Amino acid sequence: MKNKIAVVAFGGNAMLRGNELGTIQQQEKHTYDTCINLLKLLEYNYDIVITHGNGPQVGNIMLRNDAGYKEYKIPQMPLDICVADSQGGIGYMIERQMKNILTEYKIKKNVVTIVTQVIVDINDPAFEKPTKPIGAFYLKEEAELLTKSNKNLVFAEDPRKRGWRRVVASPRPLEIVNKKIIKDLTTLGNIVIASGGGGVPVYRDENNFLRGIEAVIDKDLASAKLAIEIGANAFYILTDVPKVYLNFQKPNQKELDKIKVAEAEKYYEQGEFTSGSMGPKILAAINFVKESGKETIITESTQLSNPDCGTRIIP
Repeated sequence: MKNKIAVVAFGGNAMLRGNELGTIQQQEKHTYDTCINLLKLLEYNYDIVITHGNGPQVGNIMLRNDAGYKEYKIPQMPLDICVADSQGGIGYMIERQMKNILTEYKIKKNVVTIVTQVIVDINDPAFEKPTKPIGAFYLKEEAELLTKSNKNLVFAEDPRKRGWRRVVASPRPLEIVNKKIIKDLTTLGNIVIASGGGGVPVYRDENNFLRGIEAVIDKDLASAKLAIEIGANAFYILTDVPKVYLNFQKPNQKELDKIKVAEAEKYYEQGEFTSGSMGPKILAAINFVKESGKETIITESTQLSNPDCGTRIIP
């Protein structure tokens, strides 16, 4: 009997916390602590595809990009290359920690990372209005100075008031280029790490060739697209809260348990969830449930030991 497939989208805090320097030791510890909770999904007879964000990491790669050019005239790499770079580094880190956990618990499974390309529309209106936050948090004055030194940079204030971050175009994911090999490897029982950072953004030119483009795709929307295209039975979005809340961090805050997708759509359209935080997760959940007829679970990784954990959005 074949196992079910679960796509598990790691939130940014799975590897790097906003108040930390982001040393390799810190990232490895957080990655281990998140990955060990996935053992419960193996107990639930799921084959697993792991996806992940890359906002802080790709931002740091771009800072190194800028510093290398200014100091040593090393040619700067475009954003799609920076995303691919982050996929390799983060994927390696998740793969190694996951493999160590499997060894520790005497579970025989292979783990593999796939540098994943995702097709977008070159005419997507997102290119006219950048919204996707990447990189480090800055004071308002620091962001203004950076903007003056480089007119191509755009900054916006974090919805949770943690500072100002660079924002870039975030076009809608249309197709996962590597979907067949991801599904094939997963159904053979391998743990696959894919679509990191939302995938490397590419488009098809007039010759149907794939070309890179300056953008960062939302990892939750890309994860939902991947989950749909490989026929996943469940879509887990891991974040830093155990459930989704209405009126988040207000006196009348209310947690959501199991809700219909129509109810989730209503809350989303009413603006209950901010675009820089829970909004894309809810939209990704809605997309997956409507397209697949299966459920999305939004929760914190330590909650996975409870089979009824988190906010569950159902058809």
